[in-house]
Amino acid sequence: MGTAAQSPGQVTGPATIQQCRLSTAARTAVLASADASFRERLRGALADLRWQVREARGGAEILACLEASPAEAVVLDSWLPDLEIQEFVADFRRLHPEVDLIMADASEAGGQVARGPRRNEVLHAIRRAQAGDEAIWNSAPDEAAMRTFGSAGAGGTDTDPAEGEVHSAGPVLIANPEMASRERVSAEHRDSSGVAARASVMRASGLPEFVGGHPAMLEVSRRIRLVAPRRTPVLIEGPTGSGKELVAGALHRLSPRSRRKLVALNCAAIPEGLLEAELFGHIRGAFTGAVDTRMGRIEAAHGGTLFLDEVGEMPLGLQAKLLRFLESGELQRVGDNESVTVDVRIVAATHRPLARLVARGEFRADLYYRLAVFLIRTPALAGRSEDIEALTRHFLEKLAKESPAKQITAAAVARLVAYSWPGNVRELEHALERAWILAEDRPRIDAAEIELDQPD
Repeated sequence: MGTAAQSPGQVTGPATIQQCRLSTAARTAVLASADASFRERLRGALADLRWQVREARGGAEILACLEASPAEAVVLDSWLPDLEIQEFVADFRRLHPEVDLIMADASEAGGQVARGPRRNEVLHAIRRAQAGDEAIWNSAPDEAAMRTFGSAGAGGTDTDPAEGEVHSAGPVLIANPEMASRERVSAEHRDSSGVAARASVMRASGLPEFVGGHPAMLEVSRRIRLVAPRRTPVLIEGPTGSGKELVAGALHRLSPRSRRKLVALNCAAIPEGLLEAELFGHIRGAFTGAVDTRMGRIEAAHGGTLFLDEVGEMPLGLQAKLLRFLESGELQRVGDNESVTVDVRIVAATHRPLARLVARGEFRADLYYRLAVFLIRTPALAGRSEDIEALTRHFLEKLAKESPAKQITAAAVARLVAYSWPGNVRELEHALERAWILAEDRPRIDAAEIELDQPD
């Protein structure tokens, strides 16, 4: 019997199948990052370039996406929450050699050879996402002129949206002072290290929780990104008002546990007699007033993150019970004989250096070493004067959500910059709220409204 003739439109052969795969993959990208805010910005930037976008939180999801449907490019963050980056790249090259693998920090992807025809479009979108998709505007160098923060705009300014340039003959609104400050602080680093260093610095400072471009703040962001995807306990040390709770929130948001709860407990805010029950829970009748069985903060954080703020204030007796839980993963509610197994990631914070408390016998050394596996230090605002303008704009924009926006004069900003800020960022926020109220219905905040808690 003769073989049936092949119809002209029939698709056969591996080469033709590969062509079909490439056709369906065209202008499709998989975004792989545990940072939801970065994925959102990059997704929008690629959509503007008519790309179809799929998202993944880790290496396993990337491979699953590519198995389900082909893609032209994969944008990969510098770490993955579930796989070692070099191991993933090796598997990726073996399984999907035709897909363009692009690192979000502009580094080489382990010798990846595939380069898509539209790689420059993806790189352009990454740069937009890393910069927050905002133009960096510089204020005019007129020291006597007023700088405006939190207002709706400035007259006499022409913007070319295609190029992101601003042309103005006079003082202009700083549209993104944080980015401008970051550019000034890291200028020497960029000049010496090139494109990869610039992308790395901008990426490290892209966490939405933080405002400012001082190197100490960039280091905080870098350390958060490194440790967030792991189970590693983290200890946050820093002065009061320096943003330790924001660090804890960022660690949880960027972790694989972000879909579960972040439960916080301030160890200094609860009386010693109630702290154990608050932490571990209690059963009905365990003590006077325990009319019902109650779940503790540790158990409430099961599957998520437990944030122990001011852990240095925890009584020594309770420290021993916390250590026992950290070693075994099991706890007993107050008054109960049964153990409960709980899976939590511990993040602790203190304004008092725990190592000194250990040396004085005021904190258990074994618990300290359990908590301080990875240390993050939040810097004081003193010494970060270049961040004060960006923080001022941020807080005034926040206040403007509840009432008409106000501007702030150069003299008022100079007064803020000259102050030492013993209460750190929290004190700055309160000073600006106080100045906002003192300015009444006037559209500007002047130096007279800047009342500081300590004499200059």
